[in-house]
Amino acid sequence: MEQEKSGRGVGRRDLLKLSAVAGAALAGASLTGSRTAAAAEELSLKGKRIAISATGTDHFFDLQAYNAQIEEVKRLGGEPIAVDAGRNDGKLVSQLQTLIAQKPDAIVQILGTLSVIDPWLKKARDAGIPVLTVDVGSTNSINNTTSDNWGIGKDLALQLVSDIGGEGNIVVFNGFYGVTPCAIRYDQLVNVVKYFPKVKILEPELRDVIPNTVQDAFTQITALLNKYPEKGSIKAIWSAWDIPQLGATQAVAAAGRTEIRTYGVDGSPEVLQLVADPNSPAGADVAQQPAEIGRTAIQNVARLLAGQTLPRETYVPALLANKANVNEVSKKLGIG
Repeated sequence: MEQEKSGRGVGRRDLLKLSAVAGAALAGASLTGSRTAAAAEELSLKGKRIAISATGTDHFFDLQAYNAQIEEVKRLGGEPIAVDAGRNDGKLVSQLQTLIAQKPDAIVQILGTLSVIDPWLKKARDAGIPVLTVDVGSTNSINNTTSDNWGIGKDLALQLVSDIGGEGNIVVFNGFYGVTPCAIRYDQLVNVVKYFPKVKILEPELRDVIPNTVQDAFTQITALLNKYPEKGSIKAIWSAWDIPQLGATQAVAAAGRTEIRTYGVDGSPEVLQLVADPNSPAGADVAQQPAEIGRTAIQNVARLLAGQTLPRETYVPALLANKANVNEVSKKLGIG
Protein backbone atom coordinates (compact mmCIF):
# COMPACT_ATOMS: atom_id res chain seq x y z
CA MET A 1 0.00 0.00 0.00
CA GLU A 2 2.82 2.40 0.84
CA GLN A 3 4.40 1.70 -2.51
CA GLU A 4 1.19 2.56 -4.30
CA LYS A 5 0.94 5.85 -2.45
CA SER A 6 4.52 6.66 -3.34
CA GLY A 7 3.98 5.87 -7.00
CA ARG A 8 0.75 7.80 -7.32
CA GLY A 9 2.18 10.74 -5.43
CA VAL A 10 4.97 11.28 -7.93
CA GLY A 11 3.76 13.03 -11.05
CA ARG A 12 5.44 13.73 -14.38
CA ARG A 13 6.90 17.01 -13.13
CA ASP A 14 8.30 15.32 -10.01
CA LEU A 15 9.84 12.57 -12.14
CA LEU A 16 11.56 15.14 -14.32
CA LYS A 17 12.92 16.84 -11.21
CA LEU A 18 14.24 13.52 -9.92
CA SER A 19 15.96 12.86 -13.23
CA ALA A 20 17.44 16.34 -13.35
CA VAL A 21 18.85 15.94 -9.84
CA ALA A 22 20.32 12.58 -10.80
CA GLY A 23 21.96 14.02 -13.90
CA ALA A 24 23.34 16.97 -11.98
CA ALA A 25 24.78 14.69 -9.32
CA LEU A 26 26.75 12.67 -11.87
CA ALA A 27 27.52 15.38 -14.39
CA GLY A 28 28.45 17.78 -11.57
CA ALA A 29 31.06 15.40 -10.21
CA SER A 30 34.43 16.89 -11.11
CA LEU A 31 36.69 14.93 -13.42
CA THR A 32 39.58 13.69 -11.34
CA GLY A 33 42.34 13.53 -13.93
CA SER A 34 44.27 16.69 -13.09
CA ARG A 35 43.93 16.24 -9.33
CA THR A 36 44.97 12.59 -9.45
CA ALA A 37 47.86 13.34 -11.80
CA ALA A 38 49.15 16.02 -9.45
CA ALA A 39 48.93 13.67 -6.47
CA ALA A 40 50.70 10.95 -8.45
CA GLU A 41 53.77 13.05 -9.27
CA GLU A 42 55.67 11.77 -6.20
CA LEU A 43 54.67 8.12 -6.72
CA SER A 44 57.14 5.56 -8.06
CA LEU A 45 57.14 1.95 -9.19
CA LYS A 46 60.85 1.91 -10.02
CA GLY A 47 62.15 -1.64 -9.93
CA LYS A 48 58.66 -3.10 -9.48
CA ARG A 49 56.99 -5.72 -11.68
CA ILE A 50 53.23 -5.16 -11.84
CA ALA A 51 50.95 -7.81 -13.33
CA ILE A 52 47.84 -6.60 -15.16
CA SER A 53 45.21 -9.25 -15.89
CA ALA A 54 42.31 -8.36 -18.17
CA THR A 55 39.27 -10.57 -18.67
CA GLY A 56 39.07 -9.14 -22.19
CA THR A 57 39.80 -5.98 -24.14
CA ASP A 58 37.13 -6.12 -26.84
CA HIS A 59 34.98 -3.51 -25.13
CA PHE A 60 35.79 0.22 -25.01
CA PHE A 61 35.91 0.31 -21.20
CA ASP A 62 38.18 -2.73 -20.89
CA LEU A 63 40.65 -1.61 -23.55
CA GLN A 64 40.90 1.94 -22.21
CA ALA A 65 41.49 0.76 -18.64
CA TYR A 66 44.00 -1.90 -19.73
CA ASN A 67 46.09 0.39 -21.91
CA ALA A 68 46.03 3.17 -19.31
CA GLN A 69 47.35 0.78 -16.66
CA ILE A 70 50.22 -0.38 -18.85
CA GLU A 71 51.16 3.22 -19.64
CA GLU A 72 50.91 4.30 -16.00
CA VAL A 73 53.15 1.48 -14.76
CA LYS A 74 55.78 2.54 -17.32
CA ARG A 75 55.35 6.22 -16.43
CA LEU A 76 56.02 5.45 -12.79
CA GLY A 77 59.16 3.50 -13.71
CA GLY A 78 57.83 -0.03 -13.30
CA GLU A 79 57.65 -3.06 -15.56
CA PRO A 80 54.12 -4.11 -16.63
CA ILE A 81 53.34 -7.79 -17.13
CA ALA A 82 50.08 -7.49 -19.06
CA VAL A 83 47.86 -10.39 -20.15
CA ASP A 84 44.49 -10.43 -21.92
CA ALA A 85 42.27 -13.54 -21.60
CA GLY A 86 40.09 -12.64 -24.59
CA ARG A 87 36.85 -13.41 -22.69
CA ASN A 88 37.91 -17.02 -22.17
CA ASP A 89 37.52 -18.09 -18.55
CA GLY A 90 39.85 -21.07 -18.95
CA LYS A 91 42.56 -18.84 -20.38
CA LEU A 92 41.95 -16.28 -17.63
CA VAL A 93 42.50 -18.89 -14.91
CA SER A 94 45.61 -20.22 -16.66
CA GLN A 95 47.04 -16.72 -16.95
CA LEU A 96 46.40 -16.00 -13.27
CA GLN A 97 48.18 -19.23 -12.37
CA THR A 98 51.17 -18.16 -14.47
CA LEU A 99 51.23 -14.68 -12.94
CA ILE A 100 51.17 -16.10 -9.41
CA ALA A 101 54.13 -18.35 -10.29
CA GLN A 102 56.06 -15.31 -11.58
CA LYS A 103 55.68 -13.59 -8.16
CA PRO A 104 55.17 -9.99 -9.32
CA ASP A 105 55.14 -7.16 -6.78
CA ALA A 106 51.37 -6.82 -7.26
CA ILE A 107 48.52 -8.10 -9.43
CA VAL A 108 45.70 -5.92 -10.76
CA GLN A 109 42.65 -7.79 -12.07
CA ILE A 110 40.31 -5.99 -14.49
CA LEU A 111 36.72 -7.28 -14.30
CA GLY A 112 35.76 -10.96 -14.33
CA THR A 113 33.04 -13.25 -12.97
CA LEU A 114 33.71 -13.50 -9.25
CA SER A 115 33.14 -17.24 -8.99
CA VAL A 116 35.80 -17.79 -11.68
CA ILE A 117 38.54 -15.43 -10.54
CA ASP A 118 38.14 -15.22 -6.76
CA PRO A 119 39.80 -18.56 -5.90
CA TRP A 120 42.88 -17.43 -7.83
CA LEU A 121 42.89 -13.97 -6.29
CA LYS A 122 42.92 -15.77 -2.93
CA LYS A 123 45.84 -17.95 -4.05
CA ALA A 124 47.74 -14.81 -5.03
CA ARG A 125 47.01 -13.22 -1.68
CA ASP A 126 48.02 -16.40 0.16
CA ALA A 127 51.29 -16.35 -1.82
CA GLY A 128 52.01 -12.89 -0.41
CA ILE A 129 51.22 -11.03 -3.63
CA PRO A 130 49.13 -7.87 -3.12
CA VAL A 131 45.93 -8.01 -5.19
CA LEU A 132 44.10 -4.92 -6.40
CA THR A 133 41.14 -4.88 -8.75
CA VAL A 134 39.12 -2.83 -11.22
CA ASP A 135 35.37 -3.41 -11.00
CA VAL A 136 35.70 -6.58 -8.94
CA GLY A 137 34.02 -6.86 -5.54
CA SER A 138 36.38 -9.46 -4.03
CA THR A 139 37.28 -9.80 -0.36
CA ASN A 140 40.71 -10.87 -1.60
CA SER A 141 41.32 -7.45 -3.12
CA ILE A 142 43.05 -4.82 -1.00
CA ASN A 143 41.51 -2.03 -3.07
CA ASN A 144 38.94 -1.94 -5.87
CA THR A 145 39.00 1.05 -8.24
CA THR A 146 35.62 1.59 -9.84
CA SER A 147 32.78 3.97 -10.52
CA ASP A 148 30.09 4.42 -7.89
CA ASN A 149 27.83 1.73 -9.33
CA TRP A 150 25.16 2.33 -6.71
CA GLY A 151 24.88 5.92 -7.90
CA ILE A 152 25.09 4.88 -11.56
CA GLY A 153 22.30 2.32 -11.18
CA LYS A 154 20.03 4.66 -9.25
CA ASP A 155 20.51 7.65 -11.54
CA LEU A 156 20.06 5.69 -14.75
CA ALA A 157 16.88 4.13 -13.33
CA LEU A 158 15.53 7.55 -12.37
CA GLN A 159 16.24 8.84 -15.88
CA LEU A 160 14.42 5.87 -17.40
CA VAL A 161 11.40 6.16 -15.11
CA SER A 162 11.21 9.90 -15.81
CA ASP A 163 11.39 9.43 -19.57
CA ILE A 164 8.51 6.91 -19.61
CA GLY A 165 6.34 9.01 -17.34
CA GLY A 166 6.39 6.58 -14.46
CA GLU A 167 4.45 3.81 -16.19
CA GLY A 168 4.85 1.08 -18.78
CA ASN A 169 6.66 -2.17 -19.52
CA ILE A 170 10.43 -2.26 -19.59
CA VAL A 171 12.72 -4.96 -20.98
CA VAL A 172 15.83 -5.84 -19.00
CA PHE A 173 19.04 -7.63 -20.03
CA ASN A 174 20.36 -9.50 -16.99
CA GLY A 175 22.97 -11.97 -18.19
CA PHE A 176 25.93 -11.06 -16.01
CA TYR A 177 24.66 -10.85 -12.46
CA GLY A 178 27.86 -12.61 -11.35
CA VAL A 179 29.84 -9.51 -12.37
CA THR A 180 29.72 -7.14 -9.40
CA PRO A 181 29.03 -3.80 -11.20
CA CYS A 182 26.27 -5.39 -13.30
CA ALA A 183 24.64 -6.85 -10.19
CA ILE A 184 24.72 -3.52 -8.34
CA ARG A 185 23.25 -1.60 -11.28
CA TYR A 186 20.49 -4.17 -11.73
CA ASP A 187 19.63 -4.15 -8.00
CA GLN A 188 19.40 -0.36 -8.07
CA LEU A 189 17.03 -0.50 -11.03
CA VAL A 190 14.81 -2.89 -9.09
CA ASN A 191 15.02 -0.67 -5.99
CA VAL A 192 13.82 2.37 -7.94
CA VAL A 193 11.12 0.57 -9.94
CA LYS A 194 9.47 -0.91 -6.84
CA TYR A 195 8.33 2.58 -5.87
CA PHE A 196 6.55 3.02 -9.21
CA PRO A 197 3.82 0.33 -9.33
CA LYS A 198 2.84 1.23 -12.89
CA VAL A 199 6.32 0.30 -14.16
CA LYS A 200 6.71 -3.40 -14.87
CA ILE A 201 9.84 -5.39 -15.74
CA LEU A 202 8.80 -7.93 -18.37
CA GLU A 203 9.59 -11.57 -17.66
CA PRO A 204 11.46 -13.60 -18.54
CA GLU A 205 14.35 -11.17 -18.46
CA LEU A 206 16.74 -11.33 -21.40
CA ARG A 207 20.29 -12.67 -21.11
CA ASP A 208 23.04 -10.71 -22.83
CA VAL A 209 25.99 -12.77 -24.03
CA ILE A 210 29.69 -12.52 -24.92
CA PRO A 211 30.83 -12.67 -27.72
CA ASN A 212 28.47 -11.46 -30.48
CA THR A 213 26.73 -9.18 -27.97
CA VAL A 214 25.38 -6.66 -30.46
CA GLN A 215 24.03 -9.26 -32.89
CA ASP A 216 22.47 -11.32 -30.11
CA ALA A 217 20.78 -8.31 -28.54
CA PHE A 218 19.49 -7.27 -31.98
CA THR A 219 18.00 -10.76 -32.52
CA GLN A 220 16.42 -10.98 -29.08
CA ILE A 221 14.85 -7.53 -29.25
CA THR A 222 13.59 -8.10 -32.80
CA ALA A 223 11.82 -11.26 -31.63
CA LEU A 224 10.40 -9.47 -28.59
CA LEU A 225 9.05 -6.60 -30.69
CA ASN A 226 7.25 -9.15 -32.86
CA LYS A 227 5.71 -10.56 -29.68
CA TYR A 228 4.66 -7.05 -28.56
CA PRO A 229 3.73 -5.34 -31.84
CA GLU A 230 1.50 -2.60 -30.40
CA LYS A 231 3.14 0.78 -29.93
CA GLY A 232 3.31 1.58 -26.24
CA SER A 233 3.39 -2.09 -25.19
CA ILE A 234 7.09 -1.62 -24.41
CA LYS A 235 8.41 1.71 -23.16
CA ALA A 236 12.12 1.12 -22.53
CA ILE A 237 15.00 -1.36 -22.74
CA TRP A 238 17.67 -1.45 -20.00
CA SER A 239 21.08 -3.10 -19.90
CA ALA A 240 23.88 -3.04 -17.31
CA TRP A 241 26.41 -2.06 -19.99
CA ASP A 242 26.07 -0.36 -23.33
CA ILE A 243 26.98 -3.01 -25.90
CA PRO A 244 23.59 -4.77 -25.51
CA GLN A 245 22.10 -1.28 -25.65
CA LEU A 246 23.75 -0.79 -29.03
CA GLY A 247 22.15 -3.94 -30.48
CA ALA A 248 18.80 -3.13 -28.89
CA THR A 249 18.86 0.40 -30.29
CA GLN A 250 19.57 -0.92 -33.77
CA ALA A 251 16.69 -3.41 -33.50
CA VAL A 252 14.24 -0.77 -32.28
CA ALA A 253 15.21 1.57 -35.13
CA ALA A 254 14.99 -1.22 -37.73
CA ALA A 255 11.50 -2.09 -36.53
CA GLY A 256 10.35 1.53 -36.67
CA ARG A 257 9.56 1.45 -32.94
CA THR A 258 11.39 4.64 -32.09
CA GLU A 259 8.90 5.42 -29.31
CA ILE A 260 10.92 2.93 -27.24
CA ARG A 261 13.98 4.29 -25.42
CA THR A 262 17.15 2.34 -24.60
CA TYR A 263 19.47 2.76 -21.59
CA GLY A 264 22.93 1.48 -20.67
CA VAL A 265 26.25 2.16 -18.96
CA ASP A 266 29.85 2.79 -20.02
CA GLY A 267 30.00 5.68 -22.48
CA SER A 268 31.28 3.91 -25.58
CA PRO A 269 31.72 6.55 -28.31
CA GLU A 270 29.29 4.83 -30.70
CA VAL A 271 26.56 4.75 -28.05
CA LEU A 272 27.08 8.39 -27.05
CA GLN A 273 26.72 9.27 -30.73
CA LEU A 274 23.34 7.52 -30.75
CA VAL A 275 22.24 9.36 -27.63
CA ALA A 276 23.24 12.61 -29.37
CA ASP A 277 21.05 11.78 -32.38
CA PRO A 278 17.59 13.26 -31.70
CA ASN A 279 16.03 10.60 -33.95
CA SER A 280 17.72 7.67 -32.23
CA PRO A 281 15.94 5.51 -29.63
CA ALA A 282 19.01 5.71 -27.35
CA GLY A 283 17.71 7.62 -24.35
CA ALA A 284 20.67 7.77 -21.96
CA ASP A 285 24.03 6.21 -21.19
CA VAL A 286 26.14 6.64 -18.08
CA ALA A 287 29.69 7.34 -19.21
CA GLN A 288 32.49 5.99 -17.05
CA GLN A 289 36.11 7.15 -17.22
CA PRO A 290 37.93 3.88 -17.89
CA ALA A 291 41.37 5.37 -18.58
CA GLU A 292 41.21 7.37 -15.36
CA ILE A 293 40.04 4.27 -13.49
CA GLY A 294 43.01 2.33 -14.90
CA ARG A 295 45.53 5.03 -13.98
CA THR A 296 44.08 5.38 -10.50
CA ALA A 297 44.36 1.63 -9.87
CA ILE A 298 48.07 1.70 -10.72
CA GLN A 299 48.63 4.79 -8.59
CA ASN A 300 47.00 2.90 -5.73
CA VAL A 301 49.47 0.05 -6.30
CA ALA A 302 52.31 2.56 -5.96
CA ARG A 303 50.80 3.99 -2.79
CA LEU A 304 50.39 0.53 -1.29
CA LEU A 305 53.96 -0.52 -2.10
CA ALA A 306 55.17 2.76 -0.57
CA GLY A 307 53.53 1.78 2.71
CA GLN A 308 50.35 3.83 2.47
CA THR A 309 46.99 2.49 3.66
CA LEU A 310 44.36 2.28 0.92
CA PRO A 311 40.58 2.56 1.24
CA ARG A 312 38.56 -0.53 0.43
CA GLU A 313 37.18 1.19 -2.69
CA THR A 314 38.30 4.15 -4.79
CA TYR A 315 35.54 5.81 -6.81
CA VAL A 316 36.11 7.69 -10.06
CA PRO A 317 33.17 9.94 -11.10
CA ALA A 318 30.82 8.93 -13.90
CA LEU A 319 28.71 11.23 -16.10
CA LEU A 320 25.06 10.66 -16.99
CA ALA A 321 24.58 11.49 -20.67
CA ASN A 322 21.02 12.08 -21.88
CA LYS A 323 19.48 13.77 -24.89
CA ALA A 324 19.86 17.19 -23.27
CA ASN A 325 23.49 17.08 -22.14
CA VAL A 326 25.26 14.40 -24.21
CA ASN A 327 27.32 16.86 -26.24
CA GLU A 328 28.60 18.50 -23.06
CA VAL A 329 29.43 15.11 -21.52
CA SER A 330 31.23 13.94 -24.66
CA LYS A 331 33.29 17.13 -24.66
CA LYS A 332 34.28 16.60 -21.02
CA LEU A 333 35.34 13.06 -21.83
CA GLY A 334 37.29 14.15 -24.91
CA ILE A 335 35.10 12.03 -27.18
CA GLY A 336 33.96 13.29 -30.57
